[in-house]
Amino acid sequence: MLYQISNGCVKFAADTILEHINFEIRNTEKIAVVGRNGCGKTTLLKLIAGEVELSKRDSDEDIFIAKSGNPTISYLQQVAFENEDITLEEEIRKVFAPVLTLRDEMERAMAEMEADPVEAKVKRYTRLQERFQDMGGYNYDREFDIVFRKFGFHEEDKKRRVSEFSGGQRSKIAFIKLLLSMPDIMLLDEPTNHLDMSTVEWLEQYLKAYKKSVVIVSHDRMFLDNVADVVYEIEYGTIKRYPGNYSHFMEVKKADYEKQLKDYTLQQKEIKRLETLVERFKNKPSKVSMTRSKLKAIEHMDKIDSPDAADTRTFHSRLTPARETGKDVLSIHHLSVGYDRVLAEITMEVKRGEKIAVIGDNGTGKSTFLKTLVGKIPALSGEFKYGVHVEIGYFDQEFAQYASDKDVLNDFWDEFPTLTQTEARNALGAFLFTGEDVFKAVSVLSGGEKARLALCKILQRRPNVLILDEPTNHMDIVGKETLESMLREYTGTVVFVSHDRYFVKNVADKLLYLEEGGARLFRFGYEEYAQAMQKRREDEQDKVSFSIVAGQPQKREAKPEKEKNYSNPGKERAKLERRIAKQEEKIAACEERIAALKEEWADPGLATDYVRLNEIQEQIGQAEEELEGLLEEYVELTEG
Repeated sequence: MLYQISNGCVKFAADTILEHINFEIRNTEKIAVVGRNGCGKTTLLKLIAGEVELSKRDSDEDIFIAKSGNPTISYLQQVAFENEDITLEEEIRKVFAPVLTLRDEMERAMAEMEADPVEAKVKRYTRLQERFQDMGGYNYDREFDIVFRKFGFHEEDKKRRVSEFSGGQRSKIAFIKLLLSMPDIMLLDEPTNHLDMSTVEWLEQYLKAYKKSVVIVSHDRMFLDNVADVVYEIEYGTIKRYPGNYSHFMEVKKADYEKQLKDYTLQQKEIKRLETLVERFKNKPSKVSMTRSKLKAIEHMDKIDSPDAADTRTFHSRLTPARETGKDVLSIHHLSVGYDRVLAEITMEVKRGEKIAVIGDNGTGKSTFLKTLVGKIPALSGEFKYGVHVEIGYFDQEFAQYASDKDVLNDFWDEFPTLTQTEARNALGAFLFTGEDVFKAVSVLSGGEKARLALCKILQRRPNVLILDEPTNHMDIVGKETLESMLREYTGTVVFVSHDRYFVKNVADKLLYLEEGGARLFRFGYEEYAQAMQKRREDEQDKVSFSIVAGQPQKREAKPEKEKNYSNPGKERAKLERRIAKQEEKIAACEERIAALKEEWADPGLATDYVRLNEIQEQIGQAEEELEGLLEEYVELTEG
């Protein structure tokens, strides 16, 4: 057991946020914490991080937090940097200070050992070396380059000052530092927010291979399916553990509910049967013994509680267009979108009833494309044309920052003045603004509440074309599932941007994939896209070699293909075959050298010769890197 909370309770003033919390982190578990917005997930992370303390309770229960050893616990905090005038590289490399300090200590120990190789000094050096290896000391430079690149930064960014980066980029910098610090327990709160699909997919692989524990709060269902091996659900203030990923958790939770409901129903029937017998015969002297035995049977039963229904409170609305468009909704021809440069050029036709997801990496022009379609920014070139009777409802992800001094009711009423108060409150109630909630100032609403208010306004107009930019960003899982269902049943047309792969898969029947240099339409939805991306990754693996760092691949750029002279095909082919044969000889020789080094490393006679073992290990690493380069060149030759 690495970490344990027993019978935990957290209160803020008179409000109980969590109670009867029993939570465990075992070994290298990847734990997902799920639940409705506001249920206490972030509070649990803060409790584990030590930012929140357990509340005292008048109870005989054993209440404690226990840790095995002294595990390092890291939590992605509010972004803040001590010195914003230093470069990004200098800021991130602060993470490696303990590794560099240990390296210096190890070098001193080696010098002492070489000068006087007594057993005590050899053992000291060995301990330092093992610790250095556990901390990733031999690989930290490569780890830095991998994570740095995967989060969308470029080589020239390393020398830029921290103050020059945007808020979103600073969040990524903080995330990079957290990953590279490699804590024993890593706490992640919505780690996939603002990451594009390719980065999320890479992060999944990184966390699955991470050799320590991770606790994740996320509403990204596919991410949880691909990473988590344990799920804790917080519901009604308490927590329950489910082994397996998110989909398995949902299956088990449903099965547990149905079993408990069945057992409860059967027990209630039995109690009712026994009570009926007692009531019927209680006044008959000859049946006194029997009625007493029945009452005792009821008293001695282990009572089964009626199962709590899942907390599925969510918004709801009939998403019905006021009128129908023509069959041809939108025609786009060589439309170039961007600001100071072209981000994407798009040609496509949109038909009535289609649900089209716009996906791609950050910076490829997804939101810019939607803003162009609704007239927020001009097209750089090309054209687009809507069909007849098109009425657009546009959701901007920036609505989560919408500010107004009005209360919710009056803010809504100003846009729909013909509605009665009852009609306005009914419309808002469908989006969970009930009771006194309608008198809350818009400025104090959370991002999720502001997004719900924006959706409420859009759907009140009953448009027949929805253009949605990241509509699920501030929604919990139940909210996402609700919106998915609404959009699937919607008879109008939808064009939307989302990084949530589960949402895209469940809603879209077509995908427009934007990437640098072009746009590609996948006409058969997410599965076709996923297969194409898998094929691309396999093709890249044929051309690129990987170095495994902390379980993660480091991509080495393939060398540019050399020019070929095709003036004499037969002669060129013979020359190519000779080069391939020569390359095969080099590969075989390198593999033999690696095998010989590994055999020497395993020699029992060197078991205590730590200096030589260290030299051999370095030689093996160098030889393996050389082999990767040879294999790269071989692939280029054989595919050329």
